[in-house]
Amino acid sequence: MTTPRTTTKRSTSTARGIALSVLLVVVVAGVVNTLISVAAQRLGADPTVVAGLQPAIHVVFTLVGALVGALGWVVVRRRAQNPARVLSWLVPTVIAVSLIPDVLVAVSFSVVGGVALALMHLVVAAVAVPTYRRFLPLSR
Repeated sequence: MTTPRTTTKRSTSTARGIALSVLLVVVVAGVVNTLISVAAQRLGADPTVVAGLQPAIHVVFTLVGALVGALGWVVVRRRAQNPARVLSWLVPTVIAVSLIPDVLVAVSFSVVGGVALALMHLVVAAVAVPTYRRFLPLSR
């Protein structure tokens, strides 16, 4: 009888951790990314060409990235024998892959827009990782 209760308690705790971490990442990274977007537009980036500079778009992408990141963090936390080691290479790999479209935007359309998008990705990661560590700790 204690096993279902423990599982339910852990599931509730995990769900709460995901919700809190995603909310915090979206709010903090969303504000910083909006500032980056405004700065990029003042430097000449056109939000009609680089759609990710529009708040409605970059906030939604921040939400999706934060949610996918939190879920991935939980999967690694639960399934990996050494989650810290797995995350030590997985997080930088995901960040590097996320920068590929930004480089393409910088080369093809707008250097300022591409750099701004890259900074936005880095901001989300910089906010998300410590937030996940706090609300979705690796140690059980």
